[in-house]
Amino acid sequence: MKFRTLFALVMVLALLTACGGGAATTGGQTGDKPLRIAVVMPSATTDLAFSQSMWDALKAIQAEMGGESAVELKYSENMFKVADAAAAIRDYASQGFDIVLGHGSQYGSSIQEIAPDFPKTTFAWGTEVNTFGMSNVYAYTAAAEQGGYVNGVMAAMLSKSKVIGVTGPVEAGDAKTYVDGFLQGVTATDPGLKVAKTWTGSFSDVALMTEAAKTHIAAGADVLTGSSQSVVGSVGAAKEAGNVMWFGTQQDQASLAPQNVVASQQYDWTGILKQMIADRKNGKLGGEAFVLELKNGGLKIVYNPGYQVPDDVKKAAEAAIEGIKNGTIKVEP
Repeated sequence: MKFRTLFALVMVLALLTACGGGAATTGGQTGDKPLRIAVVMPSATTDLAFSQSMWDALKAIQAEMGGESAVELKYSENMFKVADAAAAIRDYASQGFDIVLGHGSQYGSSIQEIAPDFPKTTFAWGTEVNTFGMSNVYAYTAAAEQGGYVNGVMAAMLSKSKVIGVTGPVEAGDAKTYVDGFLQGVTATDPGLKVAKTWTGSFSDVALMTEAAKTHIAAGADVLTGSSQSVVGSVGAAKEAGNVMWFGTQQDQASLAPQNVVASQQYDWTGILKQMIADRKNGKLGGEAFVLELKNGGLKIVYNPGYQVPDDVKKAAEAAIEGIKNGTIKVEP
């Protein structure tokens, strides 16, 4: 009798195991195995710019999907040297991470070289739209010119000196398209306004960015803008000057200088990350490019609640946003 009871219990357990035993499915993973995502970034997760925009999105995805037990996140930050970034990307793929992000346009050649060696791994990189024709590579970018245009409209309306300074890292990628859009917004609003640009040649050199901003301020600029993680230097210069306004991009930068930051274009990568995860669950590992836009919610204009934006300026900004969304305003990248 004892043998029969034990045998019956074993058979029930075996049947439950064969049926899955209540195993959960998370982002294409089965059983208790979490979805594993790794990201390699050029700067810190707290840079209030490009890297933080992606890290914040990943943390939001993790929380939404059930926390650390559902999604494992790993990151390598301050990967300014491409060789170091490539080693980290390969290492994450070798460890069996499901999705590996090279969050920087400088990492494209590394992704192109490494992805063929790991056909079951999803790779993604940006800001670019080139998937290299590979079925396990996604590309992503931001139509930064759109928010740049909106910021330009506000900047032109708020500037009293009619001089604006731009501090950027290199004239490429979303750093360039943001500035291009900003200039279009300024010109559409006040074609007589002077805009001076400085490209420091570095994404990370805060001192260079600080000096560039101070040069613009000395030349009469009462509004500054720019991109990259090194703009903390520019914002700091605006804060030190006291009466100089700042317009941010990539991340909400109000906390850097609550009295100076007027508004920021914010990148929201959660939508494309969700799509990658859903695709992977359905067997698709790449082969597509994504673009953040105002229309799809990937780009947002965040007004600093600590800065009193005049009603007419905010109204003009909202009109520009709506015009870009419905196509009546065309912004060239």
